[in-house]
Amino acid sequence: MTIQQTRSKAASVEFKHVTKRYGKEITAVDDVSLHVHAGELVTLLGPSGCGKTTTLRMIAGLEMVTSGHITIGDTDVTKLPATDRDVAMVFQSYALFPHMSVMDNVAYGLRINKLKKDDVRVRANRGLELVGLKGYGDRLPSELSGGQQQRVAVARALVLEPQVLLFDEPLSNLDAKLRRQVREDIRDIQTGLGLTVVYVTHDQEEALAVSDRIIVMNNASIAQIGTPRQLYDAPKDEFVADFIGEANLMDGQIESVENEIATVSVDSIRFELPAADHTTGAIRVAIRPGRIQILPENSPNAMAGNVLKVTYAGRHMEYQVATAVGELFVVSDVDSDYVEGQAVGVGFETKGPVLLKV
Repeated sequence: MTIQQTRSKAASVEFKHVTKRYGKEITAVDDVSLHVHAGELVTLLGPSGCGKTTTLRMIAGLEMVTSGHITIGDTDVTKLPATDRDVAMVFQSYALFPHMSVMDNVAYGLRINKLKKDDVRVRANRGLELVGLKGYGDRLPSELSGGQQQRVAVARALVLEPQVLLFDEPLSNLDAKLRRQVREDIRDIQTGLGLTVVYVTHDQEEALAVSDRIIVMNNASIAQIGTPRQLYDAPKDEFVADFIGEANLMDGQIESVENEIATVSVDSIRFELPAADHTTGAIRVAIRPGRIQILPENSPNAMAGNVLKVTYAGRHMEYQVATAVGELFVVSDVDSDYVEGQAVGVGFETKGPVLLKV
């Protein structure tokens, strides 16, 4: 999709020690501080009940904070109602009016804001063009595919030219192929127009694909903030390691630390990593499935393993391998030909292991 550059009034979003409670017993968001830069796409990622949707709704003004402050641009919006915040939201369910044409759906917010008819028509047409639906204005939502309906919902939000655009699980109702296409469309629109976008999902692949940065949430708090690569390659703890992609978690030992380099052992494998703030002693290690090597039996610097299960996954092979540190999930080249019951060696790629907080 080709996006024409236009003026963006994108604004930053900042939370300062924001807490949201329901009654005395339920804390949905607990002392969260974060900063979304103007023109950035930031994803709130986490399991159900972690607080990500409540955080999004507080930006929109659909939920009011219990304590703390929210700033959009230079304006403290903490106590402002949703109608007084320059934000727009795209919902999971599309929320299109079934009896209205696509054009009328896109134009609805503009008419509510009492823009002139000519301005409404121009902006609505431009919104449809931006999302690749030029010429679809006379159709009803029921005459569109799921992906096209989601684009209409995006266009309806875009034409309002908000300071911040919010997405709440926008792709969850689409099949896998459509999810890939629509997330690429959303990313193209966001980068092309320089929009500030806060995007909520529980889908790790989706978050990795669309985000400038990801805020991982767990138990109403922020677990870690970083770029997709930072979170994938350097998770801080077991939750982030296991939630962002898949990770094999195992016990290891830091044998020594010298010049800020830790010598680590996992069973019979030894390797070196930056020590960070770790000291000698027990440690937890994470390693991605694609960074484990299946080697010939008795290979040097490898631990003994036995192939338990082999799965052909089209573009790659998947193996379950029993080892002294537990059962490991390994992704390997599609042409690898290990078989169930085979004795093998298991090694780590040089940049594979990550040390986690115990």
